[in-house]
Amino acid sequence: MAGSSLLKASLLAAGALAQEPTGYADQFADMMTKCAKVYDSDVEKAARLEIFKVNADFIQTTNAQNNSYKLGINCFSDKTPDEFALMHTGMNKKPDDVWGELPYLGRHKYSGAPLDASVDWVAKGAVTPVKNQGQCGSCWAFSTTGSLEGAWEIATGKLVSISEQQLVDCDKVDSACQGGLMDNGFDYAQKNSMCTEESYSYKGKKGKCQAKKCTVGIKKGDVTGHKDVDQDDMQAMMEAVSKGPVSIAIEADKPTFQSYKSGVLSGTCGSKLDHGVLAVGYGTEDGKDYWLVKNSWGTQWGAEGYVKLLRGKPGKGECGILSGPPSYPIVSGAGASITV
Repeated sequence: MAGSSLLKASLLAAGALAQEPTGYADQFADMMTKCAKVYDSDVEKAARLEIFKVNADFIQTTNAQNNSYKLGINCFSDKTPDEFALMHTGMNKKPDDVWGELPYLGRHKYSGAPLDASVDWVAKGAVTPVKNQGQCGSCWAFSTTGSLEGAWEIATGKLVSISEQQLVDCDKVDSACQGGLMDNGFDYAQKNSMCTEESYSYKGKKGKCQAKKCTVGIKKGDVTGHKDVDQDDMQAMMEAVSKGPVSIAIEADKPTFQSYKSGVLSGTCGSKLDHGVLAVGYGTEDGKDYWLVKNSWGTQWGAEGYVKLLRGKPGKGECGILSGPPSYPIVSGAGASITV
């Protein structure tokens, strides 16, 4: 792969780095400190610096253009695009028969009702702090819990952080750190009580299921199923997001996404879905309509863990955001319920 070739070339160049420009070296050292990076050897460190240079040059070149977004150095700046995608995405391709035996409660079609100009579930208190999946392809689990957390808060007024590790360890349909689907995660939550994050903390690798020992955050029976949203339909998606956070799939393996920092990202994502994330709102910034998306790569990536994707792009949408199809759970509890 291209990333592997670049890493090999970087290793070969390790002995020639004594004359490295101070700017690169200082930026690299700053990144290592902020991200607590430790390398196994000086040779690996030198190779990572070579990769860092390529990414830093790409960031500088892109930021010199008249784009609606800015890139920045982050904790992924020492990785090739191939390495980055392999370690930090992890959404399996959906089967042609998406729903199969899952508790499918219908399709969310746009009702024709007036749509709000903007929605922000973070500001409304229905979104937990940004989490970090680490080097485990468990994005699907974080997208699943994000939708469950939001739906539960809207239904009950209680924001409870739900365990991704439970899904990684206990959901036998999906593939833990090798990928999965949010729909399968919703099905698991419909059949099982969901543990709190605090009682079943994230490890970043598959382990033995410990669900019987945890504190229950959402009890069995309170998740009654889930819906998908009409594909490639911006208005249907806006209406769904106005009801609560929505699980979405995007393409996230491009260098621009890897180094995103701020603004409205547009025109550079592709639409080959490989990453599960969470749509938590929409709005307009400097004349650009956007979707507000919560990622699971920690707060040092993007805009404190979030990205704004262009809203209004026809067809599949920016990064394929409309084509998953998007989906969300239906929950009831504590005498309240969500009506969609």
